[in-house]
Amino acid sequence: MSRFERYLTLWVAACIVIGIAIGHVFPGTFRAIGSAEIANVNLPVAALIWLMIIPMLMKIDFAALRQVGGTGAASASPCSSTGR
Repeated sequence: MSRFERYLTLWVAACIVIGIAIGHVFPGTFRAIGSAEIANVNLPVAALIWLMIIPMLMKIDFAALRQVGGTGAASASPCSSTGR
């Protein structure tokens, strides 16, 4: 397990505490962000949930992203075929 995965609970707790602290320092900014809604759906929350879910749906291997562009093998795209 990587260091990030091993301490994920601590990272999440730290982000929550930092977010609360920033909210106390800049309450007007956070109220403005929190009031961004469409059809009773909070847009910042919807965007962040989307950012969490889409990589899982696309089955992105973040460890393999370091290798992209390094070998040239990843440059071949399935969309580049002519379909014949």
